[in-house]
Amino acid sequence: MSTDQHRPGHGHRTRDVGPSSSLLHLTQRTYAMVLAGGRGSRLKQLTDGRAKPAVPFAGKLRIIDFALSNCVNSGLRRVCVLTQYKAQSLIRHIERGWGFLDAGLREYVDVVPAQQQVGEGWYVGTADAVYQNLNLLREADPVHVLILAGDHVYKMDYARLLADHVASGADVTVACTDVSLLDARNFGVVAVDDDARIRGFDEKPAQPKALPSPPDRALASMGIYVFDAVLLCEQLALDAADAASSHDFGRDLIPRLVGSHRVHAHRFVDSCVNMVGDHPYWRDVGTVDAYWDANLDLTHVVPELNLYDDDWPIRSLQAQLPPAKFVFDDDDGRRSVVVDSLVSSGCIVSGATVRRSILFTKVRLGERSLIEDSVLLGGVEVGRGVTLRRVIVDECCVIPDGFRAGVHLAEDRANFHVTERGVTLITPEMLGQQVHRVG
Repeated sequence: MSTDQHRPGHGHRTRDVGPSSSLLHLTQRTYAMVLAGGRGSRLKQLTDGRAKPAVPFAGKLRIIDFALSNCVNSGLRRVCVLTQYKAQSLIRHIERGWGFLDAGLREYVDVVPAQQQVGEGWYVGTADAVYQNLNLLREADPVHVLILAGDHVYKMDYARLLADHVASGADVTVACTDVSLLDARNFGVVAVDDDARIRGFDEKPAQPKALPSPPDRALASMGIYVFDAVLLCEQLALDAADAASSHDFGRDLIPRLVGSHRVHAHRFVDSCVNMVGDHPYWRDVGTVDAYWDANLDLTHVVPELNLYDDDWPIRSLQAQLPPAKFVFDDDDGRRSVVVDSLVSSGCIVSGATVRRSILFTKVRLGERSLIEDSVLLGGVEVGRGVTLRRVIVDECCVIPDGFRAGVHLAEDRANFHVTERGVTLITPEMLGQQVHRVG
């Protein structure tokens, strides 16, 4: 591998990501609705006090930042984010970090809490969430509507997706990517013909249908949809009137439309930005193990997800913090050593060793502590002589001197959450510490 391949932002592009004037015209006529109301219960205690899209990621980001950055980078500047479960930290993050668009040019990211606009119930499904906010869609008066999930990690040029939707003559387009047969059981599995028209849509099947080639993978919906706006309004009204419906895009709306309208499959490989390897990068970090994996992948020399690309930046709320600081280089072993790791602003490493780990903002590490293959969220304070291996430490935990986790899993299970793959999750509540969460 050449030296250039290690430079931040170098290469790995499959296309020019800058949208042309025709693509910009498409994005200007499109309204994006981001579904960000889910809890994400499989993330266990990480979502006890926050919605899944608000979970921190990659040292200084939140998961929601990927969908919003894709919108802005693609030229989509009219966006609403639909929230529900414990949304205050998510609302605060978007209001403070995404208020840079120009309202005078009809550019905005609106945060929309569940308001019971239609009836007296909260959202009961993804389609119902959009249906209850049709007033916002009609106010925007778009030609196309882009429906997005706010809890996935990926880089995608939505302008390419929109162009494919128009070129195919489709009524609805579903963004798809191939996944392993084992993972396919967690997604909507799509069957297509030679013209990329969807002929079958099976939500979370027990026995997913494999692709002809390769036979160990299936074509899965990414939960990203493009609708013609008039059709979407009509279909949501029909779905709302159907008492037998669960009012979900994947379970109800899309399968119903497959039989009556032209539903097109857009391959993510055609709109992925910075693809590395054989498969475009898209992660549903929906479990503790998946969350740990996706973060630790960023410590590799050439990670699958490139966060150093100036042409497609992942934007976020940036706190005004001093640079990371590393102190002590004594002969008696009190030495700061950091290898294959991401260290965020405001961190102080005082004679500790860090390997293959991510330190989020304002982490403090005491002398002679060892941190390996771990993810420490913002504001964590680690005492002296601590050992952490394959651990996720939630925000604001205070780890006492001599503490050990990830060393003896049987001991960890008595006090913390340990995953099937042996990753230990530690929260302030598990340590008996009080933290005032905003939700």
